[in-house]
Amino acid sequence: MTEPETTASGPQPDDTRTADRYDVVIAGASLAGCAAAILLARRGVRVALLERRSDPEAYKVLCTHAITACAYPVLDELGLVPALEKAGAVRNEARWYTRWGWIEPKAAPGGPELPYAYNVRRSTLDPLIRSHAARTPGVELLLGHKVTGLLQEGGRTAGVRVTTPGGGERELRARLVVGADGKDSAVAGYAGIPVRRHENARFGYLAHYRNLPLPGGVGQAWFLEPDMAYSFPNDDGVTVLAVLPDKKHLPAFREDLEGSFEAFVRALPEAPPIDSAERVSKIIGTVDYPLLTREPTAPGIALVGDAALTGDPLWGVGCGWALQTAHWLAGAVAPAAAGRGDLDRSLAAYARTHRRRLRPHQQLAADFARSRPFNPVERLMFAAAARDEGAARHMYLFASRLIGPLGFLNPVAVAKAAAVNLRHRFSPAGRPARPAGSPG
Repeated sequence: MTEPETTASGPQPDDTRTADRYDVVIAGASLAGCAAAILLARRGVRVALLERRSDPEAYKVLCTHAITACAYPVLDELGLVPALEKAGAVRNEARWYTRWGWIEPKAAPGGPELPYAYNVRRSTLDPLIRSHAARTPGVELLLGHKVTGLLQEGGRTAGVRVTTPGGGERELRARLVVGADGKDSAVAGYAGIPVRRHENARFGYLAHYRNLPLPGGVGQAWFLEPDMAYSFPNDDGVTVLAVLPDKKHLPAFREDLEGSFEAFVRALPEAPPIDSAERVSKIIGTVDYPLLTREPTAPGIALVGDAALTGDPLWGVGCGWALQTAHWLAGAVAPAAAGRGDLDRSLAAYARTHRRRLRPHQQLAADFARSRPFNPVERLMFAAAARDEGAARHMYLFASRLIGPLGFLNPVAVAKAAAVNLRHRFSPAGRPARPAGSPG
């Protein structure tokens, strides 16, 4: 058995058997995997961080490139906020178009600023967090290492089999294997963890533009019922522009992708002026992106990020949830992963947190992925948010995943939304302008 290949600096152990035994092996050195590795290692856990790609600058291409505000505390704990600010990451304020007008969340007069995180291209973010992980004591970043199977011992996973950059094979043993390897997780597949698939009746394409002005310099989203679109300003003056139409539009897009994409954008209310901007990427996307849900744990295994739950890209929550799930996992299992507690009990605690915090959001997203118009409750809340600053702030907290569906639809918030819409309905300005089918 050979000495582990690693990008970590410093001397390597002489005993190769010890070198191939870790507390935790993490498959996938993107956002979730790197965040989990850093947070576990800081808690005294020895981590092997595997990445199947050999290039340390590799990054995910198909992404919203947005980190929701719910993940800001994780970025802060990781120590990445100064580096992101220096790299030009854009604080992700936003406004949303609806049939009732624009929802434009603003801080309350005299109150604190709205919570935020960042829009930042993955070509900037992924290498940044990966290099941060590689410099963390206790983390060994193993590039070019692909998981080819799991090791079993006593009815539980006890490590992984991998291929190395030179074509060799290794076995890495650990108390815990973490699947941070995306929606098509090899770890979940080898473990036989079932996946629940929610079909997505929309498809999506995006492109990057330079010098694309947006009102107020903030992100925008269009709820066109059922079609969707968004534009997010990112680092280095680049804006990500995405369209997510109903699949009934797919034949036209397949016949003329560039023409259909640009026509869709030009038809948006207050459309971004793409004709005066420079497109600096290809138009990329996917025609089938289902929402996937797996149990986040199995004996000796934990899943984080998209491996456990893949959301609808129209909500831009994937990056934030990747960071949050890594944080929840590290907080729950670190002592046990280092041999100082009951690992199964710790994994159960992580699973409870994961299900409680994310499943309700996923259930709503799966329902909306059927590409339907707003339902009556959504009409109530979105109409109020377009008409009232307090309702807009409440909507912002939900969109940022700082409150869950129950918090968003609590009785007080629903009553306030109804009152806003009633006032609008009976106001002189509201009566003639009320769109047909609106809740008032």
